[in-house]
Amino acid sequence: MDTKEIKIIAFDADDTLWQNEVFFREAEDKFAELMAPYMGKEQSINVLFSNEMKHLHLYGYGIKGFMLSMVETAMDISKGTISAEKIYEILEIGRRMMNKPVELLDDVESIFNQLNGKYRIILATKGDLIDQERKLYKSGLEKHFHHVEVMSEKKEEDYRKLIRHLDIEPHEFLMVGNSMKSDIIPVLNIGGKAIHIPHEITWQHELVEDGQEVKASYHQLDRLSDILPVLR
Repeated sequence: MDTKEIKIIAFDADDTLWQNEVFFREAEDKFAELMAPYMGKEQSINVLFSNEMKHLHLYGYGIKGFMLSMVETAMDISKGTISAEKIYEILEIGRRMMNKPVELLDDVESIFNQLNGKYRIILATKGDLIDQERKLYKSGLEKHFHHVEVMSEKKEEDYRKLIRHLDIEPHEFLMVGNSMKSDIIPVLNIGGKAIHIPHEITWQHELVEDGQEVKASYHQLDRLSDILPVLR
C-alpha cells in the first residue's frame, strides 16, 4: 500500500473505535431469557435475527430497529399472548443499551494525535444518526474528525458519493474498519485502500457472503495501534 497517496483516513466506529456488538449479544441473551417460556434460546435468537433482516430496509441499523424487532419477535413467538409487562421489559433492554458508556478500543486518543496533521481523519460509520451522534459525543473523539458521515449503508456507491463529497480520488482514500463486508471489500472494489482490524465478535449480517471477492490487497492487523507503523 502506497501511503504517500493517502489524503484521508476514514475510521469505522462500532467495534473499530469502541465496543458495540458485545452489547447486542448481551441484549439477545436477556431477550432469550424472557422468551424461555415459549421457545429455546438459540431458536428465539434466530427468529429475532430473521425479523431484523426482514425489516432492515425500513428500520435501518441501530438499537431502535433492534427494539422493534424484539417486540415483533416476542409477539410472533408467544402467538400474541405475551403480557404488556414483558413488552415493557423488552423496551427496557433497548433503553439500557442506549445508556451504556462508550468503551474505547485500544489507545484511540493517542493514535489520532499521532495521525492528525499528516492526514485528514474522518468518521465513516453506519447506523442510527441520533445513536451514533450520542456515542461520538460520549467518546470525546469528535474534535479529531475533519468530517463525520453516518451512512444508511456501506456499499460501493455509498463510498463513491462520500469520496466525491470529500473531493479526492479513490486511491487517496483509506478505510479502517472491522467488517470485511462493509468496510473493506466495497472500498477496494472502487479503487480505495483498506486496513482490516477484526473484532472478536462479528454480527451475523456482517459475515462475508459466498462469492464476495476481494479484488485488491489490503492490510489485516491485530489492533488499532498497529496502523501507526504502516502509516509512518
